[in-house]
Amino acid sequence: MQRFIRSAAVAACLVVVGGLPAPAFAQAQATSIVVVDMERVVTQSVAGKQAMGEIEGKMKALQARAGTLQGQLKTEADAIQAGQANKSLAGAALDTRVKAFGDKQQAAQQEIGKLENDIQRSRQYVLKQISDKVGPVVGEVMKERGATLALPKGATLQHAPSMDVTAEVLSRLDKALPSVSTTPPAN
Repeated sequence: MQRFIRSAAVAACLVVVGGLPAPAFAQAQATSIVVVDMERVVTQSVAGKQAMGEIEGKMKALQARAGTLQGQLKTEADAIQAGQANKSLAGAALDTRVKAFGDKQQAAQQEIGKLENDIQRSRQYVLKQISDKVGPVVGEVMKERGATLALPKGATLQHAPSMDVTAEVLSRLDKALPSVSTTPPAN
């Protein structure tokens, strides 16, 4: 049974290949492919490293600010709990203080959310700038290699090392795009 399936598959392939017009079959054989590791392009390019360093600084500032806000909120929560425990805070005064705490907590969450959003927008803007510039660079390499198709490394199961043009793309990208901005344009 397996022999029959293999024979049928081979015959089907021969029929398909035999059914292709000669130019289409020749064109299919002439396809040359290059592979680019886009993750490596982003993380190892001069512009990518510079931008990721700046974004890392923003992340550290965000963490510091979150720590400060968390400390302030903890101090306030502890004071409210202590006031309740020693009965110095009750009734309308307690309600006012709890409402003020809730407002501070909500404002802190909004501030941190905005900072996180700004960092995400910075990352996206960096990726867009690199992507916009890497397209033409890959096109040049393809043309020089006579390639008709470029694939991201992640889209391949296996490929010959000679197909990988990442190092060449990185070298050219570093010359074409030595830096990028981490400040996205205003909406």
